[in-house]
Amino acid sequence: MEEKILEVRNLMTQYTTGKNRVTVVNDVSFDLFSGCSLAIVGESGSGKSAMALSLMRLIEPPVGTITGQAILLEGKDILQLSLKEMQEIRGNRISMIFQEPMTALNPVFTIGEQIMETIQLHQQVAPKEAKIGCIELLTRVGIPAPHQRMLDYPHQLSGGMRQRVMIAIALACNPAVLIADEPTTALDVTTQAQIIDLIQRLQAEKKMGIILITHDLGIVADACDEVVVMYGGSIVEKSLVETIFNAPLHPYTQALLDAIPPLSDGSRPQRLRTISGVVPALSDLPIGCPFQDRCPYVKELCRASKPPLQEVSCGHSVACFYPLQAIAKD
Repeated sequence: MEEKILEVRNLMTQYTTGKNRVTVVNDVSFDLFSGCSLAIVGESGSGKSAMALSLMRLIEPPVGTITGQAILLEGKDILQLSLKEMQEIRGNRISMIFQEPMTALNPVFTIGEQIMETIQLHQQVAPKEAKIGCIELLTRVGIPAPHQRMLDYPHQLSGGMRQRVMIAIALACNPAVLIADEPTTALDVTTQAQIIDLIQRLQAEKKMGIILITHDLGIVADACDEVVVMYGGSIVEKSLVETIFNAPLHPYTQALLDAIPPLSDGSRPQRLRTISGVVPALSDLPIGCPFQDRCPYVKELCRASKPPLQEVSCGHSVACFYPLQAIAKD
């Protein structure tokens, strides 16, 4: 049985905008097990990246505040840690691959210097050992001629190579949890597949728990075990990958699946289905269900109050007063 390495309980994150507070992550709870992959999916503006930054404790006053019952990493509540204690854990037991490596990497330091800094910070080793570790990491992530590449600056590498460097930095200290925030953004299809395959291979070697933040449901189907669907800063559905794809219960989840480009039989192009309307601003969410203005099944109850996230079957939860299963029966 896999070990539970991350427990998120009632996570709440608010950004400060002038005198106002905007809730960007609202009462989010889930578990992550070693060797398993959890996908966080949803459109831009759903709160996915804010949730990831919250797990890393990278949102601090005056920018924002993180509250909640607990974020238990290997049994330790990181919400209760001091900034110094969190710095020792961040990049060590929990790491993150950021969405855009060109902005995440420091342009004035070489690739080798940035990887070695992470190794020396957390493992307290001599520069010679850190250099050996750097070369080994670059080799593991598939970068050719690592002795030469470690002397390069970020702008000298391709997008795929920079993403591999980010993975190397994230894995430098063998973390228990790896958060990958849109790791294949702006990469070509072939490179995307290579990056996902690399993450899966390294996960199998180290038994990490992975949180994959993405809007690409094709990647989710291939690479993940469980799915959390977010909308308006809240979880609207969560279950196993197979269940989400075969029997979605929330209208938003179904709309996301319907928007996957269909395979053409070559006879004529098929029209791409879209979700009508736009994602509401997190600062201006409606009373009731956040999806109400785009939902084809909306009723008065949906506009009056927000549906709670409830388990409807083993491991399958949905926040909807009229889940698709019930609508089909009607």
